[in-house]
Amino acid sequence: MRHGKNYRNALAQVDREELLAVGEAVDKVKALATAKFDETVELAVRLGVDPRRAEQIVRGTITLPAGTGKTNRVAVFAAGEAAQAARDAGADVVGADDLVERVRGGFLDFDVAIATPDLMGLVGGLGRVLGPRGLMPNPKTGTVTTDVAKAVTDFKGGRVEYRTDKVGNVQLRVGKVSFAREDLVRNVVAVVDELVRVKPASSKGRYVLSVTLSSTMGPGVKVDPARAREHEEALAGSV
Repeated sequence: MRHGKNYRNALAQVDREELLAVGEAVDKVKALATAKFDETVELAVRLGVDPRRAEQIVRGTITLPAGTGKTNRVAVFAAGEAAQAARDAGADVVGADDLVERVRGGFLDFDVAIATPDLMGLVGGLGRVLGPRGLMPNPKTGTVTTDVAKAVTDFKGGRVEYRTDKVGNVQLRVGKVSFAREDLVRNVVAVVDELVRVKPASSKGRYVLSVTLSSTMGPGVKVDPARAREHEEALAGSV
């Protein structure tokens, strides 16, 4: 993949072997973001797990303390009172059989899908459509629930899903370049804390293998895994 001149110039300013504290990495990412739009800041954490083993798949949800800078479009599969509760909470699209048919026909204009347990029999038939896009409702991520109003509020308010990919990486957005330095630091530390909290019992040896921070158009900046849970210089705990 060919990169533009701005990217190459930014890459030349990054020491690929240097491991930074979280605050230093945030400073570097913000300094190297030269796009004319407010770039998203993305975090990639490589974990010492084997995703081929079901018990070592790391997944869940987290509410970032400073939000993500993006308002999710939320679809809710629900009927009756639950459907009305979802609408009242601000869901972007709500339906039951009708919404299932729309999605089957190609409608995917949403970032998060939530379903009530009684409709999962219908929604389960959308596995081939929603699954590859990471949109399939799942109890483990709080997207299959009877309290759809709370779920809608959470996911519109900065709650994000995470899951290891096939090689053990977890990637998610942690804010915008325009965020205050401390807000980005808080979000990064919160994610790493969460990943350590849900470490599979069967994962042995080093767990947090690498931590990389980048902006949409910028190069990756490496964070020292041993300091990835620090707020500035204060040690919050060892990895």
